[in-house]
Amino acid sequence: SRVGAEFVAYLLSQPWLRRLPRGDGQPVLVVPGFGASDASTAPLRRVLRRLGYAAHGWELGRNLGMRAPVKHALGRSLEVLHERHGQTVSLIGWSLGGVYVREMARHAPQHVRQVITLGSPINGHPNANNVDALFRLVNRGKNINLDWDAFQRRRVPPPVPCTAIYSRLDGVVAWPCAREEPTAHTESIGVPSSHFGLAVNPLVIAVIADRLAQPEGGWQPYHPPRWLRRLIETGD
Repeated sequence: SRVGAEFVAYLLSQPWLRRLPRGDGQPVLVVPGFGASDASTAPLRRVLRRLGYAAHGWELGRNLGMRAPVKHALGRSLEVLHERHGQTVSLIGWSLGGVYVREMARHAPQHVRQVITLGSPINGHPNANNVDALFRLVNRGKNINLDWDAFQRRRVPPPVPCTAIYSRLDGVVAWPCAREEPTAHTESIGVPSSHFGLAVNPLVIAVIADRLAQPEGGWQPYHPPRWLRRLIETGD
């Protein structure tokens, strides 16, 4: 129910969003969460295009979980965008989509500029969320038993700059599970948002724009402007 208010805030914030840091034409691939399609990330991609990014959806319909054809298609999309634009690609993944983009970066870091996850279950326990039962229902008949060793390996960040945006008010994914392991090239940023509003929340979009605007090879941890420090949580 909070998404409606966040979408209204998105609409009212358009003049401010147009003044966010601009990009250099770099390609950005945005992957939706479980049960969602590119329609869910269209508002975010619209803002990014206005700011000068070549923002793309995943173009694979509704996200119903990782399958071999999906894995192959995502890997191919990353290669195509890298070749077409002649630049490394920034990857943004919302919820389960964040799990996907981290693995894409792990397997092809030479094509990736940075990774940004939005409320993604990348740490803690993989079942610490409120959609596990729905995920199992949609994928009934398939072997989805937890491979704890594989999950522990996936907790390790890929070898590219990684920003995990989480919310203590998420309501779907337990917020400690949406934070990155601290390393020299990772950060976790807390923003007040619902889980389903992460792709339209103006504060989240402002953080994303700041992260994307950094020069390649010049990544630094996020430092919110003074007026946002009461709303945005950084550090440990």
